[in-house]
Amino acid sequence: MAEVLKQARRIVVKVGSSLVTNEGRGVDADAIGNWCRQLAALAGQRRELVMVSSGAIAEGMQRLGWRTRPKELHEQQAAAAVGQMGLVQMYETKLREHGLRSAQVLLTHADLADRERYLNARSTLLTLLSLGVIPVINENDTVVNEEIKFGDNDTLGALVANLVEADALVILTDQRGLYSADPRKDPQARFIDEAEAGDPALELMAGGAGSAIGRGGMLTKVLAAKRAAGSGASTVIAWGREPDVLLRLAAGEAIGSALVASTPKLAARKQWMVDHLQLRGAVVVDAGAEQKLRGEGKSLLPIGVVEVQGDFRRGDVIAVRGLAGGELARGLANYSSAETRLIARKPSTQIEAALGYVNEPELIHRTNLVLGPQEVD
Repeated sequence: MAEVLKQARRIVVKVGSSLVTNEGRGVDADAIGNWCRQLAALAGQRRELVMVSSGAIAEGMQRLGWRTRPKELHEQQAAAAVGQMGLVQMYETKLREHGLRSAQVLLTHADLADRERYLNARSTLLTLLSLGVIPVINENDTVVNEEIKFGDNDTLGALVANLVEADALVILTDQRGLYSADPRKDPQARFIDEAEAGDPALELMAGGAGSAIGRGGMLTKVLAAKRAAGSGASTVIAWGREPDVLLRLAAGEAIGSALVASTPKLAARKQWMVDHLQLRGAVVVDAGAEQKLRGEGKSLLPIGVVEVQGDFRRGDVIAVRGLAGGELARGLANYSSAETRLIARKPSTQIEAALGYVNEPELIHRTNLVLGPQEVD
C-alpha cells in the first residue's frame, strides 16, 4: 500500500470538522496552514490535489455562539452560510501564501446522482486540476434538504475520488486509524494497519457515532473507502495532526490504516462502463473514426459520426458502432442525442456555430471510452 500512495498522481484529501475547527473553537489557522504547506510541496512534485473540507457548520456555530449542533435543518443551513465565509477565506489565504490558486466548489448529492450534472462537475474539476488550481470542496449545506444530503463528508470525499478518478483518498481524522474494536472501551483492540477495502469485517469493527461537532464516525470512513474502491482508489485513514502526514504518506511511509482497492483504477472504470446493460443510445461512426478509436486510441470526434440512434442525454453511457453494425466501444457522451445530430459530420471547430456553445471538443473523450470487454483485465 505504501507503494500505491507513493505512486499516486491524483489525490483527494478529506479533513474532518473537529480538526478544521479545533474541536469547534473556530477555524484553526495553524492546522489549515500546515495542510496547505504540505499540499504545496506535493504540488511541486507534479501531483494533482483536491481538498474536501468539513467545518462550515462548525465554524458557523462558533461565530453564532452555538455550543451544540442544531437539529433543525434551516438552522444548519444558516450556520453553514455563516461559516463558509471564514472557512474558504482561510484556505484561500493559506494556499496563496505558497503561490497556489484555489477554487471553492459546493456539491449536493443531486449534482452527482444526475448524469449530466455529474459530467459537468467532473469537467469543471478536471479543468481546475489541469490549470494547477486546488479545488476546496464542501457539501452545499446552505441549500440541501434531508433527501439529498450526503450525510457526512467522508461519503463526499469518496464520491469526489470517483468523480475525478483519483488514485488515492486520504481521510484525515482525530483518530490514529481503524481498530478491531473501540480502543477507548476495549484495551485488547487491535490496530488495523492494512486491509482490503470493502471487507465486511471492517464494518463490524467500526463504530457508528461521530463527535458532537461532526457527523461522521469510523463506520462512515470504512464505507467511504469501500465506495472509493469501486473506482479503483485506495484509502488511508490517518490522524490529521500527525507531523507532515501527507508528505510522509506520499513518500511511501506506512501511517494510519490503509484500505486497499482490490481492482486497479483503469480496470474498475472500464468494467463500470462495460457493465451498463441498458444503453440510452448509440452513434455509428465511419471507417476513419473506427481506425482512430481502435488503432490509435483517440477520442471520438463529432466529424466521425454518420448516424445517431436513440434518445440520450449528456453524461449517459452510449454505444459506438461501426458501419457494419457491431459495437466497437462505449463511453460517456459529452452531448445529448439532439445536440449530436446537429454536430455530426462537423469538425470540432464548428460546434459553437452549430450549437451556440461548446461543452467539449470531443463527443466522447478517450478517458471516458472503453473499446469493449476485451480491454478489462
